[in-house]
Amino acid sequence: MRHGRLLILNGPNLNLLGTREPALYGADTLADVERITAQRAEALGYKADFLQSNWEGALVDRLHEARGNTDGVVINPGAFTHTSVALRDALLASELLIAEVHITNVHKREAFRHHSYVSDIAEAVFVGAGIQGYVYGVEALDRALVRRDAL
Repeated sequence: MRHGRLLILNGPNLNLLGTREPALYGADTLADVERITAQRAEALGYKADFLQSNWEGALVDRLHEARGNTDGVVINPGAFTHTSVALRDALLASELLIAEVHITNVHKREAFRHHSYVSDIAEAVFVGAGIQGYVYGVEALDRALVRRDAL
């Protein structure tokens, strides 16, 4: 069992989960995301820290703070996925392992959602798995950290 930290970041509008477009995003809330993600992280030996922000700079600042004292980040950048070079640069600067998560299958949606500034730097990407994707992200980071530590 590991004893590390994982950062779980959520971008714009994810605070509205459960009420925003429930036909698309479902009835699960951000509190549900945090509960199942924290439970899985704890079961694997990690402390999970959470932040949701509609402000790009808050996410960037939190990544800077995580540098050197966090093992990995599970991130759902929301709309910043498709627009934010600043967030991508902060992810790279953090030197954390990255798992990217999207509740919906972005590839079945509008064409502008098909490009991600995060996917090519992520250890793993989960789309369309609902909030379970966050759990998959934690598990993927754990596997990657175990592999890294074995080297």
